[in-house]
Amino acid sequence: MHNARQLPYAPTPYSYTPSSATINLNEEVKLTTSNAERDLYDSLAEIYSVIVTLDALEKAYIKDSVTEAEYTATCDRLLKQYKAILGDDAVSKAFKDLETFKQEWDMECPRATERLKIGLPATVEQPSHNPSTSVGAAGKDISTATENFINFLDALELGLLAKDSLHPLLADVIQSVNRVSDKDFEGRSKIVQWLITLNQMKASEEVSKDQVGELKFDIRQAYHGFKATLD
Repeated sequence: MHNARQLPYAPTPYSYTPSSATINLNEEVKLTTSNAERDLYDSLAEIYSVIVTLDALEKAYIKDSVTEAEYTATCDRLLKQYKAILGDDAVSKAFKDLETFKQEWDMECPRATERLKIGLPATVEQPSHNPSTSVGAAGKDISTATENFINFLDALELGLLAKDSLHPLLADVIQSVNRVSDKDFEGRSKIVQWLITLNQMKASEEVSKDQVGELKFDIRQAYHGFKATLD
């Protein structure tokens, strides 16, 4: 008796039967259905690229593979690009938040994550290794730092409580005190923590009344700690 040829798969009632339709291998596959959707995915891809590039830059800086000037300029540019891209409401909605985006695209990038949370280059966040040395320059930098502390506290008194108002002013504070001295002082870590808090808020989001009181207290304490280093 002739044996029947064995089928390559077990037949079922739902076995697939190829249709007569053919696939054109030269036809372009459309990944998006509209210009808006294409722009959205382009923007998300740019964010991905910024995060990966920033992580590599942080590693290079730690290894002294780039100068402080090169690092600062590149890091500042990447941070601004990141903020600018997320300034679009549609992109921000699709992005959700940094941790969600990283999980969705299986990203680690711990150094970039920390830098994006702070929102400032490491050379700005940390005390300068080259503070002012001449009497004239030191005096001018001390005056600028004092003025920046006052400007920030005045903004709180005037009710300018939105992130996009306070974060630049507080960034001016930390940058100016770093130019004066590389010494740590009481309250300096609070400035950095508030920079992180503000940086994670949406541009138009405001600090709460409770936060205003705490913020005033912390910055005043930091100002007194800064003045103590000058004695």
